[in-house]
Amino acid sequence: MAVDKQRLVGVHHVGIPVRDLEQAVAWYRDVLGIEADMLGVAEGEELSRTVQLPDAKLRSAFVEMGNTIVELLEYERPIGQDFSLRNCDVGAAHVCVEVEDIHAAYERMRAQDVSFSSPPVRLSGALEGNWCCYFRGHDGLQFELWQRSG
Repeated sequence: MAVDKQRLVGVHHVGIPVRDLEQAVAWYRDVLGIEADMLGVAEGEELSRTVQLPDAKLRSAFVEMGNTIVELLEYERPIGQDFSLRNCDVGAAHVCVEVEDIHAAYERMRAQDVSFSSPPVRLSGALEGNWCCYFRGHDGLQFELWQRSG
């Protein structure tokens, strides 16, 4: 039997452009309790071709969130625009962070001046018993807290 070497094996990481890498790394550490695992700098023709931006230069940090890696990217060249998409806009992704106790996480994060759209909501229908709430993270990126039913 032939093995399909093009088979998808999973998501390695999700990249998130940020305005200031040090501030973003501090936010992930202080608010979510996650340390950056790797820092790096990239520039040159190969990077520019890969990211489809002329004369690109960026710094990056990898942050492990359970079984997912978030890559924080600060573009030094070119400077990007601030995030301004609404949740319904095409391409406006969000990062969902699963916690064991959503109410405790919500209260702890509110005490750190994190802006939530609402307190935790108990879901019904197909997601009956699960809890969630949305909040804005560093640079305005949309996040979601999630607690599984049980």
